[in-house]
Amino acid sequence: MNDGAANPLGPQGEPSDARDSTVNRTVDTRGLNCPMPILKAKKALNDMQAAEVLEVLATDPGAVRDFEYFCKHTGHRLLASTACEGEFIFRIRRKD
Repeated sequence: MNDGAANPLGPQGEPSDARDSTVNRTVDTRGLNCPMPILKAKKALNDMQAAEVLEVLATDPGAVRDFEYFCKHTGHRLLASTACEGEFIFRIRRKD
């Protein structure tokens, strides 16, 4: 039964604003280990405008925990964190 309420989660379980967000920049850190994915993301975010979205591609399994911690402590918003066949995709909205 559809009660007309909007589903806040997208098809992969991510918040709806994550799938509706335009990616402004992508950083490919596949093959790099900690701390390089975070450092490259931090550098990219510093060069971006408030509310823009950064997509980070990674293969380091530790990046999942690292990006959650990074966003929590820097004020950036982790919009999505997905894993597929050993690759991880993070979407981060730059803080205002």
